[in-house]
Amino acid sequence: MNREQFFMSIAIEEAKKAKEIGEVPIGAVLVLHDQVIAKGHNRRETSQNALAHAEIIVIDEACKRLGTWRLEDCELYVTLEPCPMCAGAVVMSRVKKVIYGARDPKAGCAGTFMNLLQDERFNHQCEVLEGVLAHECGLLLTDFFRVLRQQKKEEKLRKMRELGGIDNV
Repeated sequence: MNREQFFMSIAIEEAKKAKEIGEVPIGAVLVLHDQVIAKGHNRRETSQNALAHAEIIVIDEACKRLGTWRLEDCELYVTLEPCPMCAGAVVMSRVKKVIYGARDPKAGCAGTFMNLLQDERFNHQCEVLEGVLAHECGLLLTDFFRVLRQQKKEEKLRKMRELGGIDNV
């Protein structure tokens, strides 16, 4: 296991924690000089806070721990490509490098949908490495949403039965 895979495996463990509490399984780790400074996972549903993405949580924790908003020598490991909000936070906090697992074709802002992290119109750009343990990261998300869709389907059928709309389904 190389360095990137090691830190991504920690992010994957965070994503699994999110899954255990019914959150979308996304985890993140912020690393400074090969030391984990902050780690976290999605908490949007449990906190009912749109800002509670894994990346925002670890950036906030790291800023508090380091006593600065400038995270210039830090690397962010995240299981899913950052969304526009998180990519903006990465740029504004001057994170040096983002390493992510799975691409996000609907909202990925590290090169898939758009590339905010390396847009030269900003004061800061960061290095990007994609695809680290991509299969494992993607599988967590695929499995989570497959189960969620099945649960919604079963709930819909249950409600239809209760209303008398479907017999013996």
